[in-house]
Amino acid sequence: MSAAPVPLNSGGKELLNPPSDGISNLRFSNHSDHLLVSSWDKTVRLYDANANLLKGEFLHGGPVLDCCFHDDSSGFSAGADHTVRRYVFSSGKEDILGRHDAPVRCIEYSYAAGQVITGSWDKTLKCWDPRGASGPENTLVGTYQQPERVYSLSLVGNKLVVATAGRHINVYDLRNMSQPEQRRESSLKYQTRCVRCYPNGTGFSLSSVEGRVAMEFFDMSEAAQTKKYAFKCHRKSDNGRDIVYPVNAMAFHPIYGTFATGGCDGFVNVWDGINKKRLYQYSKYPTSIAALSFSRDGRLLAVASSYTFEEGDIPHEPDAIFIRSVNEVEVKPKPKTLAAPS
Repeated sequence: MSAAPVPLNSGGKELLNPPSDGISNLRFSNHSDHLLVSSWDKTVRLYDANANLLKGEFLHGGPVLDCCFHDDSSGFSAGADHTVRRYVFSSGKEDILGRHDAPVRCIEYSYAAGQVITGSWDKTLKCWDPRGASGPENTLVGTYQQPERVYSLSLVGNKLVVATAGRHINVYDLRNMSQPEQRRESSLKYQTRCVRCYPNGTGFSLSSVEGRVAMEFFDMSEAAQTKKYAFKCHRKSDNGRDIVYPVNAMAFHPIYGTFATGGCDGFVNVWDGINKKRLYQYSKYPTSIAALSFSRDGRLLAVASSYTFEEGDIPHEPDAIFIRSVNEVEVKPKPKTLAAPS
């Protein structure tokens, strides 16, 4: 992809009362500027990002590896203690929706199916109905074996994309989970870090530990598959040596369909996937970018600056969450310029 100029600007407003250990994920609500954050410090935290206010905090029995909203009043989390939990923010009430046989790595709520979907290192995907009476026997809808440990999930409409260890990708239709619609292999040679579906529902992007992102399409026709490509990012050259960083996080802009990537180099880049251009690079954050999320209207970008231990247990900057006000010029695709007639 071709590069854009690098501006000199601040990283955004830093949230007060951040987690005290690694940030595993953060997500904006679909209904407000509330932000849900999961962390290795065993907490799930609810913030009002606009007011810079910590509104609630819930404690797990172990590190929390992912979280998502149900609606503005409740949310779910995935724990290293094998549990899937539900939180009601106003009352502080929580219950266990169910369990896996190993740490639960990712969690999504499907508005289309009205179900919670979890992926675990026990090599299964589970679907839960949160409307069922409390307790796993009443809420579990189905268990679906995966080829390997689940690393990342993403939803768009009724489509669910599951990325596992061993570079496997399974694509499901939530209306028929009996088997995947598509079984694929990642087009990237190294371990998948993150998968995110395009907002328009036509495909998904994958990022890897080796500084690359792949743009993929659901349509398996030859014409559609010729559009897929991969590109290098989050790298730097040092005395002729290429230093490559994992791409931990991706987030699509809800209005323009452009997307941000965050890497262990501490940079956030914004890309126009259709025109194959980098639109923007924000100034460097204190440490690795662990997670990214755009607000529902695309006005805000939440950035988790949180060391991901890619170089082992070394001294590192404190974990922090920055809320950036997004300028249209950073995320809006630039029209293609036509060559002047000769």
